Amino acid sequence: MNARPSCLSISGLTAILPNGSRVLRSVSLDVKPGEVHALVGESGAGKSMIGKALLGVLPPSVRQVEGSIALEGTELETLGAAARRRLIGARTALIPQDPLTALNPSRRIGPQMSDRLTHILGWPAERARNRIREMLAEVHIREPDRVIAAYPHELSGGMRQRVLIAAAFAAEPRLIVADEPTTALDVTVQKQILRLIADLQRQHGTAILFVTHDLGVVAKISQSVTVLYAGMVVERAPTPALFATPQHAYTRALMAATPRYTDPASSLQPVGSAVLAELALEVQNADNEWKRAHG
Repeated sequence: MNARPSCLSISGLTAILPNGSRVLRSVSLDVKPGEVHALVGESGAGKSMIGKALLGVLPPSVRQVEGSIALEGTELETLGAAARRRLIGARTALIPQDPLTALNPSRRIGPQMSDRLTHILGWPAERARNRIREMLAEVHIREPDRVIAAYPHELSGGMRQRVLIAAAFAAEPRLIVADEPTTALDVTVQKQILRLIADLQRQHGTAILFVTHDLGVVAKISQSVTVLYAGMVVERAPTPALFATPQHAYTRALMAATPRYTDPASSLQPVGSAVLAELALEVQNADNEWKRAHG
């Protein structure tokens, strides 16, 4: 019997700028069905760029030049533009970073939530409305009809993020890209939203590619981790193994730099210059090897 394919498989993904600089350096990772896979690294590491490459929304200045992205065994590069959009629309969803900018301020919440169900998946309007009510209840919004009729500015930040989470899970996608979904929220609301995403993920069995810079979040929500630096994978491991025995000096430095809430008096440890120098050398060597291979 053949093994079930990965929900998401990325192999050798490379993207470049017009000047030839690589922003993604031969990235490979796998997300198993029903798994939360964390993509972690500091700002500018390339985390969000991987999600954009998957969803087909890379910035105009960035071009994918190598590698493959497969959803449940289907290679996206083999599809035409329209077929790729249909597949991504049917099988993936996004929880964006900032709910205020992600929602259209001139439209009510209900139509924004139902767009994907009606226009991409072809659901009848009544079925879509009922599904939206169900999902708003699942994210613990007490008055779904009031929220459906509201404009984004009439909701709190936490409620807007709950709306986007409900919209992402509504069509039962195989994979959700959660792009730092708690960054714009205060600490108390962050905990509620993380718990909500984890609960929904278990209930629906959805795979999640969880983009974050917070190792505390990684420990709480994920089963496996990929650590990035400058668009390059420096370590991949199951989450328990990564925290028990991190293999790369950069991973260890990130852990040392994480605030300890159990010890608020402890000082922060920045990533050391020796580690950064080692990383710079790794990146340079990888770039030189890639240039030699490509003439």
